[in-house]
Amino acid sequence: MEKFITHIQPPKGLSLGLKELWQYRELFYFFTWRDIKVKYKQTYLGILWALLQPLGMMALFTLLFSKTWKIDTGTTAYPIFVLSGLILWNLFSSSVSHAGESMIQNANIIRKIYFPRLIIPGSSVLVALFDFLMGLFVFFIFCFIYKQPLHWYSVFYFAAGILIILIAGFGAGTFLTALNVKYRDFRYTIPFLLQVLFFSSQVIYPLYSVQQTWLKYLLAINPVNAAIELFRATLSNHPIDSTTISIGLTSTVIIFFVGLYYFRKTEAYFADLA
Repeated sequence: MEKFITHIQPPKGLSLGLKELWQYRELFYFFTWRDIKVKYKQTYLGILWALLQPLGMMALFTLLFSKTWKIDTGTTAYPIFVLSGLILWNLFSSSVSHAGESMIQNANIIRKIYFPRLIIPGSSVLVALFDFLMGLFVFFIFCFIYKQPLHWYSVFYFAAGILIILIAGFGAGTFLTALNVKYRDFRYTIPFLLQVLFFSSQVIYPLYSVQQTWLKYLLAINPVNAAIELFRATLSNHPIDSTTISIGLTSTVIIFFVGLYYFRKTEAYFADLA
């Protein structure tokens, strides 16, 4: 009787393997829902923690900066200005930090069975998106409290900003998680890198307040700045900085493809090294 040998190999190059990911969509759901339950398991406040963090930071920054450092936020109230930046930053930070360590945390299951490895960092990004949606709900409540006008077309700017964050977070997360599998030291650099990126993001200050042109363009490389620029586009009377958005979009695309390429290049060795 003739024997057949099936070789299971991951997609190569820059392929997302969407067909394969769709075939394993139930596993995608399982990983995402499992991580959400584990994150808030045995906590008294549960999902409220996703709301308390941006609200607490918003209150702190409002007390520190709105009174002592006069920041020009146009027609947008400073609490709304900060909260809009914080919820996007938290989405990016959570996506990168959770996806960056996802392979190591799921090492046991990686060694036992085959499934598309992109599901693991992808589900980490979806968990961060779940927390973001909670924060977005609070953001709309504060817009109502502060009588911040929102227009019907605001939804497109909001969606564009969120999409940039998800793409950049997924790209950076896949790159870092592949590095972490082989070089474990990188897991300790992620919090430091995120801290640097936070202060280079226009969360507590607008990028147009930076006087040095070269510095503003350098900060624009941070994809979070392009996302926040679009998200706040309809909140203030300040014109959109197209240069910041163009630089940020370019940076986002590069981060995404570099992360995906390196992930695909090293994916075959995850089971051996994790």
